[in-house]
Amino acid sequence: MGRYVLRRLLQMIPVFIGSTLLIFLMVNVMGDPVAGLCGERQCDPATATQLKQEFGLDQPVFPQQYLAYMGRVFTGDFGTAFNGQKVTELMATAFPVTIRLTVVAILLEVVVGVTLGVLSGLRRGRPVDTGVLLLTLVVISVPTFVTGLVLQLLLGVKWGWIRPSVSPDAGFGELFVPGLVLASVSLAYVTRLTRTSIAENKRSDYVRTAVAKGLPRRRVIIRHLLRNSLIPVVTFIGFDIGALMGGAIVTERIFNIHGVGYQLYQGILRQNTQTVVGFVTVLVLVFLVANLLVDLLYAVLDPRIRYA
Repeated sequence: MGRYVLRRLLQMIPVFIGSTLLIFLMVNVMGDPVAGLCGERQCDPATATQLKQEFGLDQPVFPQQYLAYMGRVFTGDFGTAFNGQKVTELMATAFPVTIRLTVVAILLEVVVGVTLGVLSGLRRGRPVDTGVLLLTLVVISVPTFVTGLVLQLLLGVKWGWIRPSVSPDAGFGELFVPGLVLASVSLAYVTRLTRTSIAENKRSDYVRTAVAKGLPRRRVIIRHLLRNSLIPVVTFIGFDIGALMGGAIVTERIFNIHGVGYQLYQGILRQNTQTVVGFVTVLVLVFLVANLLVDLLYAVLDPRIRYA
């Protein structure tokens, strides 16, 4: 196991370098960042030259700018935004609330999605199964921004059950509805994945053997059936962690959450390359670590899987 983890960590290095290089090149060719600094007015040549020298934009994007950026990243310096604020300071305010929002979304996916999937898979072809399939199909079909706006209008504006806008230091309770909106589509997919996996594995030989031994139904479902059926679900949720953190732009805009999605939106809107590249670099690390943890969790769910 130790050698496998070491090998995977070494494999993450070229993936990280390649991903950050691609992101760095894409962000730096999406427009002139100096033009974003000057707003609607066009910068005069002297000011533009001074700004490019100040932020190192007068050097070639590759390799000079990229190597300089990566050198700073490995020392914990993600650069300075064009407003003079350190990108690490923006991260310190944005990531905590987005992490809390993601935790709420993941918990909803696991608790609600897996529970509905198990109930539907054990009663395949019955009214419960049909109702769950129809409900998940509706959730998948409705865009996230529509779900968010409808819940904000009904629960926040009309009925007053929640605050329409989330406070800057929002806790888990205040983030429940935004988390539900963020997780809605993924929750539906988790439900369907669990349902399909349960329905297939309940006809397996090891399940029939456990039933023939006279084991309690609860133990057969939890210890044997569910444990082996969670592998595709864990794979999906593992990759969904990074996707939720980076894809929360719509949800954070609706509920006025100043998290990672909000900062990415502002960075793209203002062509602030330092902010965009810095945040996406951290999200790449989140994807890589989540992928590694998912692979290690396979061995816990299925004892037949061994890593050399």
